[in-house]
Amino acid sequence: MRIAEILKSRFNYEVKILTSNAIDFKALRSPKGKIVKKNNKFFSSVNNLEIERLSINYDKTVEQKMKNLEQFGINRMLNLPNAAIKKLLHNGPYLNNVQEHFNELEDNNYDIIHTTYYPYFNLIYALIIARKLNIPSICTPFFHFSNPRYLDSNMINVLKEFDFLIACTEIEKRKLHEILNIDYEKIHVIPMGVDPEVYNNDARKHHGFDFKTHYFQKKERNYKMILFCGYKNFEKGAISILKALPKIISKYKKIYFVFIGPSTIAFNRELSRIHKNKYIRVINLTPDNLKGYLDEKKISAFKNSDIYLMPSRSDAFGIAFLEAWAAGKPVIGANIGATPQVIRDNIDGFLVEFGNTDDICKKVLTLLKSKRLRNKFGAAGKVKVLRCFNWQKVVEQTLELYKQIEEGKN
Repeated sequence: MRIAEILKSRFNYEVKILTSNAIDFKALRSPKGKIVKKNNKFFSSVNNLEIERLSINYDKTVEQKMKNLEQFGINRMLNLPNAAIKKLLHNGPYLNNVQEHFNELEDNNYDIIHTTYYPYFNLIYALIIARKLNIPSICTPFFHFSNPRYLDSNMINVLKEFDFLIACTEIEKRKLHEILNIDYEKIHVIPMGVDPEVYNNDARKHHGFDFKTHYFQKKERNYKMILFCGYKNFEKGAISILKALPKIISKYKKIYFVFIGPSTIAFNRELSRIHKNKYIRVINLTPDNLKGYLDEKKISAFKNSDIYLMPSRSDAFGIAFLEAWAAGKPVIGANIGATPQVIRDNIDGFLVEFGNTDDICKKVLTLLKSKRLRNKFGAAGKVKVLRCFNWQKVVEQTLELYKQIEEGKN
């Protein structure tokens, strides 16, 4: 979304966003998830971007969906086995009125389609659009190669169908090359970004909202704050953090732990268990409390935090690390996947063994007890963000790729 905004406002690109009406992952395949309703003011436009939201069909069986896709000609357009298509269908979203929408798209002169997030069925829609409009297709898959779920031998073949792939790190590029056996020239490395200036403001003056004033007990506002921002599941390291809390609290009691993001049954169960410890202070916020990537609560949370902790094995990059660094904060991530190419261990943060609560506890306590080290890591990360990982630079790299593709097409 941020790339689209800058392409339109700074480079005068015409950008159309095609998406589903899902808000959370559950809604991609289940009516029990959350969706954006048509009366929502952001349904068809956000920050001057035109958005087309197609409703998700939850009624049809997989067999019925496959039959519709075959009638639509998917087998002629894509070189994918039915097993791969069925698995992607299971992940969702399967959208209503797709064929009518494709006919409408054919009336417009689009030059490129750029989609994201493997392993979801929207990748199939993007490929079909590209084939029908005869335009190049690009995918930024955010390939979590350290997560076994992403390595399914059937599903992963969908990435071969794209003309170009964008990896966030060199190691992701190498893994995509090794696993898919495709040319390096097809894979380009473009990192993620952040808007550093947003985090430069005094936390207490950002839109008049201050996280600690709003959520902490008055007598405890001088307590340290550890922040996690992401999907609260095992893969993201949220469960490991909860399991480490009693160990951390036994050594350092004046501390708050803040979790922001969609919750899970496993997280809620573990949170209920540790709440029996009267010294553990947890602030648990869901997306209902947040609206947009520039949400005032989230920005203030980063500014007020002392440590950003996300020991995940399922990150192709981790934008939240950039947000923490933009706010001048140290980070802790897991020494797995792409994270070691994002965090420089003992320079702008710490790396821990994924799932190792003793290691998490040790590194958290080291930072809690040393303001000098926190400031050192935070300052080093901030310099890195300003030099390499801001959205303006990311958009310039993306635009250069678009131009190369257009020149090659012509």
